[in-house]
Amino acid sequence: MALLEVSNLAISFGGIQALSGIDLTLYPEEILTVIGPNGSGKTTFFNCISGVYHPDTGEILFKGESLLGLSPDRVAKRGIARTFQNLRLFMHMTVLDNLLLGRHIKFRKNPVNAFLRLRGEELQHRKVVEEIIEFLDLQAYRQSRVSDCPYGVQKRVEMGRALAIEPELLLLDEPIAGLTSEEKEETTYRITEIRGRYRTAILLVEHDLRIASKLADRMIALDYGQKIAEGSPEEVQKTPEVIRAYLGED
Repeated sequence: MALLEVSNLAISFGGIQALSGIDLTLYPEEILTVIGPNGSGKTTFFNCISGVYHPDTGEILFKGESLLGLSPDRVAKRGIARTFQNLRLFMHMTVLDNLLLGRHIKFRKNPVNAFLRLRGEELQHRKVVEEIIEFLDLQAYRQSRVSDCPYGVQKRVEMGRALAIEPELLLLDEPIAGLTSEEKEETTYRITEIRGRYRTAILLVEHDLRIASKLADRMIALDYGQKIAEGSPEEVQKTPEVIRAYLGED
């Protein structure tokens, strides 16, 4: 059974067609990468899935239920988490507190526990976060302000905050952008480990074709808001439309 089904998705801004007729199916624990040149609609596609944008037409089903019209927090509660191309962290807060914020949708309102200062639920949330800190090798930075951390660490923190939601679907928007070669390899390894450890399906936007191909079970390519190819990484990269989109007509 499909985890995510997107059909005939379209959205425009001021007369510019950002996406048109996009279809996609993603299965549990699958890694699907989305490639395409700048301006091809990759991040817009993510924004439609995560509730930031509401498409003009089409359908988005997650576990058979529509996501259309839901706010980003309600999409997250359904089990979808994401990272951003431009980091959306609370820079003045510590790494630990940023990760704990990822658990906020899991907290249950319980006035009795609050009145009696019972901390059982809080301790359980902290346990989840501590496991993520260990998994992403953030122990040395747990009490550091995010603004004081290297950029590569900040990228890990954002990934960790998304994992704190315990998602069934993780949307990663260019997770290796701006990283060193060594950090890129480490992040690639961690993404594959996320699938195995957390049993999470991953939808990944990536410019680096080598990394995208290394990670992908399947790949789709977008250009000018339209899907121009879908298949294995090898098949997609050999498609004439994809070659033209990246290298030009010549």
